[in-house]
Amino acid sequence: MSTLPSKAEILDWISAHPTQNSKREIAKAFGIKGATRIDLKRLLKELESEGHLEKRHKTYRDPDRLPPVTVLQVKAPDENGDIYAQPLEWHGEGVEPVVLMVPRATDPALGEGDRILAKLQVVHEEDHNYEARLIRKIGLSPRKVVGIFRKNAEGGRIVPIDKGSDKEWTVAPDATHGAQEGELVEAEQASPRATRLGLPKARIVARLGDPSEPRAVSLIAIHQHGIPDDFPAEVLAEADRMKPAGLKGREDLRDLPLVTIDPADARDHDDAVYAEADDDPKNPGGHVVWVAIADVAHYVRPGSVLDREARRRGNSSYFPDRVVPMLPDRLSGDLCSLHEGVPRACLAVRMVIDAEGAKRSHRFVRGLMRSPASLTYGEVQAAMDGAPDDRTGPLLDPVIRPLYAAYAALKAARERRQPLDLDLPERRVMLNAEGKVVSVNFVERLDAHRLIEEFMVLANVAAAETLTAKRTPLLFRVHEEPPPEKLEALRETAEAAGLVLAKGQVLQTRHLNKLLHDAAGRDDAELINISTLRSMTQAYYSPENFGHFGLALKNYAHFTSPIRRYSDLIVHRGLIAAHGWGDDGLSVQEIEQLEKTAQHISDTERRSMIAERDTTDRYLAAYLSDRLGAEFGGRISGIARFGVFVKLDETGADGLVPIRSLGNEFFHFDADAGTLMGSDTGLLITLGQRVKVRLVEAAPVTGGIGLELLELENAEIAKPRGHRKPAGFGRFRKSPGGSPKGKGPARPKETVARKKTAKTARKVSRSRPTKG
Repeated sequence: MSTLPSKAEILDWISAHPTQNSKREIAKAFGIKGATRIDLKRLLKELESEGHLEKRHKTYRDPDRLPPVTVLQVKAPDENGDIYAQPLEWHGEGVEPVVLMVPRATDPALGEGDRILAKLQVVHEEDHNYEARLIRKIGLSPRKVVGIFRKNAEGGRIVPIDKGSDKEWTVAPDATHGAQEGELVEAEQASPRATRLGLPKARIVARLGDPSEPRAVSLIAIHQHGIPDDFPAEVLAEADRMKPAGLKGREDLRDLPLVTIDPADARDHDDAVYAEADDDPKNPGGHVVWVAIADVAHYVRPGSVLDREARRRGNSSYFPDRVVPMLPDRLSGDLCSLHEGVPRACLAVRMVIDAEGAKRSHRFVRGLMRSPASLTYGEVQAAMDGAPDDRTGPLLDPVIRPLYAAYAALKAARERRQPLDLDLPERRVMLNAEGKVVSVNFVERLDAHRLIEEFMVLANVAAAETLTAKRTPLLFRVHEEPPPEKLEALRETAEAAGLVLAKGQVLQTRHLNKLLHDAAGRDDAELINISTLRSMTQAYYSPENFGHFGLALKNYAHFTSPIRRYSDLIVHRGLIAAHGWGDDGLSVQEIEQLEKTAQHISDTERRSMIAERDTTDRYLAAYLSDRLGAEFGGRISGIARFGVFVKLDETGADGLVPIRSLGNEFFHFDADAGTLMGSDTGLLITLGQRVKVRLVEAAPVTGGIGLELLELENAEIAKPRGHRKPAGFGRFRKSPGGSPKGKGPARPKETVARKKTAKTARKVSRSRPTKG
């Protein structure tokens, strides 16, 4: 009878032979035959129940070891350019294995999120360190979806909350993650194959709670767009170890009354300002302007875990009910926030301007400051308007008035420079303590806001000029001029409104400003502003300088917000390296990665913009959801093949009038002209027309708003061949049956729009006009 090995001997053998670990191979290795195989099976079962072994497909392996061939998901390169990967099927305890990719010359390039099949080799068994060599790429990380879980006998389905999708996903019974009926969930694609019903399979990976809860609104956007909202433990630990910076190696600015001016609800204060009259007799009427910015680079060093996480996020994301910060609160709300009366490390720039606002000189310093006051825009403006309070009264003459005097000079310089001057009122969603929308208000624009903007622009220019002069790499903020086709579309819109946009010359922002000025005060002023905005390219980051068209500046970089933008942190490190202020400046590895960094943070910025916009849409839909049937005034803000977008005057919300609800005729869509024309009546629907609409659908989960067109002001009638102009189109009037006059037979009160708008609203997608 063969001898049964001990448990330790079995574990040692499996560890030494990871590819030969079936029960049959184990029995063969120890010469086990006959009835002793039953005892071996019992022994393996005991090892499995004790957690020493894991059975997978009739083989056994140590659960704290990775198999020799496994599936990995590639991570972003670290500060040294090395690529690590995460094992997707590791079930051990303790520290997750560290897997370093060892590339060969013939291997394809690997990017973050790629899934690969790799062969592993143990480097340090106790530390779970491995090296991996690529066998083959097997695809990107699985597609994700956020939606509402609907339970059924076969597991369930997920109804996406994305307006751009109406395809459901199926969920197997063993892939529901315990989700309940009607719960908001995050899922990933389980298989690229479709089911017999043609629907993709999904596996629920997170339960997000009740979708009707007010604070679920921003949570939907965060998960839908993949914005990281939880800091890894090691990032928080590194932030918690940070201590306040001292004076060593810094210029002492603590006696300079640098004040912060922010919104009333601001949690962090990353910029401070001061101005005084220049006492240089060679600069009569000139000013000295100081801008100090939190020295984030002192705490977030290149290659640290804080740095890697900040780069991954790219920027902070702002929602009506929360902020998803780029840096942990220990930094963003504490050490890197220029709180009143507390010494704080900063990078500051001293700029000298003349009486007309032109910059004569500037110099950067690495300093230690102490702000005498954290002020709000409203407080500062009220003080200048003759109503100082206990806080602003003592600062009015020594601090606030000199700030406004310097701003007056910078304002004159701005008027000469003529940056693009769009007039698009910003609306703010106001929430109560429970997170419900209580109002949608216009954001008041004060001179205090404009003052800070001009100071920040001046500091950003100084940073770009300094680094360019010192030949130090940086990330420029680039805004290229409009492409010819978009400019021609804007010109046609202007001509249709009886306005002129100069042609046959190099476009400058002053030409666009003249158009905007000529439209000011007219009914179509908002249309001209929106059309001008649409003609613009999107700003982005680049290591190459292509100028900033919108600001009419040749050299421009972001320097003033390193707490919330990774681009500014790169610029700070460039200044540190250029001035020799320490070993925490821009590293060689960062310089080599600048182009990739620029692309990455441009993408994360767009991601945040879309997520923020989607969240506002959902809050507005929630705000309007109890006003179904109400009538609103608005203006046509977009035209698509499937319908007409209307921006409501009261809230600024964009709603959709589906094309099928416009009447019983076919509407021709002219994409170039941006019009819809009725094939029978010749009714012409164009951008900018005033309308009255009825709210028929408001879906808070998707943000979709469905409308019914009631009145169309200044309706024009084209002359389709073979048809005559119908009567009653001077103004689009509602007939007794709910159908506009001249639009065929009256429709029943239960309109087509009310029945079908919900699904159409989910298809709004990205055709909606956007800001920026």
